[in-house]
Amino acid sequence: MADEAKAKGNAAFSAGDYPAAIRHFTAAIELSPTNHVLYSNRSAAHASLNQYTEALADAEKTVELKPDWPKGYSRLGVAHIGLHKYHDAVSAYKKGLEFDPNNEALKSGLSDAQSAMNRARAPPMSSSSPFGDAFGPEMWAKLTADPATRIYLQQPDFVRMMQDLQKNPSNLNLYLKDQRVMQALGVLLNIKLSTRSPGEDEEVPDASSPAAERKRPAEAEPMEEKDPEPEPMEVADEEREAKERKEKAQKEKEAGNAAYKRKDFDVAIERYTKAIDLDDTDISFLTNRAAVYLEMGKFAECIQDCDKAVERGRELRSDYKMVARALTRKGTALVKMANTSKDFDPAIETFQKALTEHRNPDTLKKLNDAEKAKKDLEQQEYFDPKIADEEREKGNEFFKEQKYPEAVQHYTESLRRNPKDPRAYSNRAACYTKLGAMPEGLKDAEKCLELDPTFVKGYTRKGAVQFFMKEYDKAMETYQEGLKHDPRNQELLDGVRRCVEQINKASRGDLTPEELKERQAKGMQDPEIQNILTDPVMRQVLVDLQENPKAAQDHMKNPLVMNKIQKLISSGIVQMR
Repeated sequence: MADEAKAKGNAAFSAGDYPAAIRHFTAAIELSPTNHVLYSNRSAAHASLNQYTEALADAEKTVELKPDWPKGYSRLGVAHIGLHKYHDAVSAYKKGLEFDPNNEALKSGLSDAQSAMNRARAPPMSSSSPFGDAFGPEMWAKLTADPATRIYLQQPDFVRMMQDLQKNPSNLNLYLKDQRVMQALGVLLNIKLSTRSPGEDEEVPDASSPAAERKRPAEAEPMEEKDPEPEPMEVADEEREAKERKEKAQKEKEAGNAAYKRKDFDVAIERYTKAIDLDDTDISFLTNRAAVYLEMGKFAECIQDCDKAVERGRELRSDYKMVARALTRKGTALVKMANTSKDFDPAIETFQKALTEHRNPDTLKKLNDAEKAKKDLEQQEYFDPKIADEEREKGNEFFKEQKYPEAVQHYTESLRRNPKDPRAYSNRAACYTKLGAMPEGLKDAEKCLELDPTFVKGYTRKGAVQFFMKEYDKAMETYQEGLKHDPRNQELLDGVRRCVEQINKASRGDLTPEELKERQAKGMQDPEIQNILTDPVMRQVLVDLQENPKAAQDHMKNPLVMNKIQKLISSGIVQMR
């Protein structure tokens, strides 16, 4: 946010809108009150408006925050000259040169401050030029403040002419043919001067000459300090420093990555922390440090880093994948911290937020795992075999009273309390059968047998459901499977007998047209029947049954073929005459 306000301030300064520049720099300072560059830039903006008192205050704050920064002393010098404190200006420039002896801006500023101080000490002298006062100490500030003349200050030949006029105003006649000088004179006298004679072309430096060369806007500073004019924004130096910090931060990150791979977590944390301090615009440093905390079991620290990464990432409009990664890492930490089923709720919510940022398969798997873990833990927390038995007995009482919906409710509660009890599934399957909910009854009967394959009652439940669904072959198989566990079970024997009657009825052709049509339609929906009919071998067998009785007899000797033919007969697909 501070960087954004600073960029707006730089743009306003370059456009000559100094009040707007001051507003933006002030907003940036409120967000980053220890950034010395912001005070330096605002000082330059105040100086451009001849507000030298405010410029001095910001320059002093700049030096206070960063005493070894030469540019701060340049700001001090400009402000002191604007306030006619030439001795203080000389001291400021000299102090800056102690840190950077080769700084041309400081050298030039010192020379101009000394000249201004000498002129101020010298007795008044008559000048042959009526414009002598125009070239006083405030000349550079006025030329900088005017957009038309500010660009000339980047041209060395123009600067040399104005420096000569400042020292000897009587030389003005030597430069009257230079339209830039005439324009500058108009600015200094606050009058409009005609800079072109009728029919005379304006004299402009050759665009190919060094004096006319310009830096690109992204590279150039608003002006080069020559005298007490306000200096430009510190864009180039700041960009260079920022680039150096980013490079150092990347090196620290690489060192952290190497330490992480070695499982040297303390070193990794140290490296990532240095990277964060150097560059807070790359949230990968935060997410990497969060990963280390996660490995170390420091889940609270991991979550804190992830929250910072998400917040900072949205401020910077970072890649949505990076934001999703931070959210996923936070969700993982929350799962690790979960002790109860409710503890999974914030983790699930965090994973869902991550998926709205970026639908990553790994995040989706983590979400599914968290939801499953929550459900399993809920069942564990709810598990109580004693209450489960009580609910099952209540269900039995309602079943005897033929109150099947109420019985289903109690059997369901019993299963919630103890999902491993096959009796509750068996009993609920019986209720569903009475209610005509055959698919639900079949599902419960199969679950019952899955939990206890030796539970004979489960086979009677499943066989009954299949029989009512008119799947007589399947019902027969179920009853026969149950008889393996209890060969004398009367319910199973009765079930086999009923299935045989229905199958033989189809074999004898005793079905009514409506029954035959219904059975055929049902059989065609059976995947097993469909597989038989699409089997090339069985198709040939069916053709032989119609056209080649001798071959058909050979086929019938094969038990597998005979079993499939029987299934087709039972379903009404094949009829024997």
